[in-house]
Amino acid sequence: MTSVSLINGVNFINPTKCIFHPKRDYFSFNISYTRTKSKTSEIQMRIKQSRITTVAAGNQEIDLTDPCWKPKFQEDFDLRFNLPHLKDVLPLKPRPTTFSLKNRNAQLVNGANVLADRKNGYVNEDDRALLKGKLLLREGLPSAPSSKCEPLRGHLTSLKVIKYSSPTSAGAECIDPDCSWIEQWVHRAGPREEIYFEPREVKAGIVTCGGLCPGLNDVIRQIVFTLELYGVKKIVGIQYGYRGFFDPGLAEIELSREVVQNINLAGGSLLGVSRGGADISEIVDSIQARGIDMIFILGGNGTHAGANAIHNECRRRKMKVSVICVPKTIDNDILLMDKTFGFDTAVEAAQRAINSAYIEARSAYHGIGLVKLMGRSSGFIAMHASLSSGQIDVCLIPEVPFQLEGPYGILQHLEHLIESKGSAVLCVAEGAGQCFLDKTNSTDASGNVRLGDIGVYLQQQIKKHFSGIGIPADVKYIDPTYMIRACRANASDAILCTVLGQNAIELYHVHGAFAGYSGITVGICNSHYVYLPIPEVISSPKAVDPDSRMWHRCLTSTGQPDFT
Repeated sequence: MTSVSLINGVNFINPTKCIFHPKRDYFSFNISYTRTKSKTSEIQMRIKQSRITTVAAGNQEIDLTDPCWKPKFQEDFDLRFNLPHLKDVLPLKPRPTTFSLKNRNAQLVNGANVLADRKNGYVNEDDRALLKGKLLLREGLPSAPSSKCEPLRGHLTSLKVIKYSSPTSAGAECIDPDCSWIEQWVHRAGPREEIYFEPREVKAGIVTCGGLCPGLNDVIRQIVFTLELYGVKKIVGIQYGYRGFFDPGLAEIELSREVVQNINLAGGSLLGVSRGGADISEIVDSIQARGIDMIFILGGNGTHAGANAIHNECRRRKMKVSVICVPKTIDNDILLMDKTFGFDTAVEAAQRAINSAYIEARSAYHGIGLVKLMGRSSGFIAMHASLSSGQIDVCLIPEVPFQLEGPYGILQHLEHLIESKGSAVLCVAEGAGQCFLDKTNSTDASGNVRLGDIGVYLQQQIKKHFSGIGIPADVKYIDPTYMIRACRANASDAILCTVLGQNAIELYHVHGAFAGYSGITVGICNSHYVYLPIPEVISSPKAVDPDSRMWHRCLTSTGQPDFT
């Protein structure tokens, strides 16, 4: 007799009855789901272990022979993606929200008040956005047990809503041989009907950390606008990232609609940026001394890690402070997010550099254009810029190793391009080819290892190679890094920044920080605006999948061979 379990609206038909124990340790991080009886033989145990898949960010293991593995996987996902709330540590009661579409000026259309007749548009607290886990199996499931009986490894790299019928389908990355459909739900963004703060008593702070990124001012502007719609009167900007919390020479900047009205017309950040920061305890001391109730932190992976530590310290002290992150990185390398603001602008700005390199290369005798773009650990900008320009012959990213010398090396391919086309254009991400460079053994203020300059290295090696074979080559090297970071957001990013700025306030169960949620970040997953716990997006950087359709499209566009 089969039993049917309904989890978040998903039906699982189980051949045996599955009893769930949400508080059991096998739903915790780093604990194996595999449970064997004492009579299980060693051989059977090895066979079972050979069908275990490690998934997601916590290195959980799933025994695919367990008839209950699907609901256990789902239950674990739900627990990990549950949003932290101030009610977890404080006895708080909600109150009706002060936010409403009707708070805006009325519009009269044919004598009717449009806004008065429209619903307030609140999102129900049980609303979720559907995500499909896309798990990358490093090895396929064997048809027979391997002699080594090694567990099969994989991890959650991104999110998909394609239901693959077979592991052989183009782009398919399945959890098990049957490509089982696993539904995963996260909290949908949008305004709720109850809040946990009195807006007239709230002091909100905004801080921008890390490096510059197109769209920072757009997000700052929209956060201020939305806070004022709630009735918040005290809004301040913290200058120069986390430094502003402890540097006595950096005063708060009072923010209002009048102050931020036109800041979106310029690049950079009204508040300034910096990397690194003080001791977490010192930052929280500053937040407490300033009387800040909500802090909105714009930044990348390092900034998110700092924000999570601030959130945890506030919870430890049982402070009524909401810590909300807005993901900011033009590298587009934040896990689980479709894209982050500034990325589209960066790709668009990179086009100008690539076009300049193309013109230089085409205009010179045996011209070679070389463009270095940002991308410390992920090659998204280089890949998308190469694909969109249609002018790149070689695209190099950190995720795909390459050789310089030899019959399959880049230099040999450049010889072919010069002979056949008369010119060539290369695009390289800053994190690519670091194995060729001496390690610096130093870090920046954010703790990132300082990279060697792959652009300069390639320029020198190309010149040396062609000089050595007696073929003249005119190499033009362009590094547009800071031009790309400092420019104003384009239309696509401006819209994204506006929605992110609003949703930083409009959180699950009520609007934003007013909902009482803390330790979360805002982003787009599968085209939906959602809220995710910070630990789930900082476990590792998002990277280009060398087996993905997008990378293969890039290779088709460039026509480059395999350089390994």
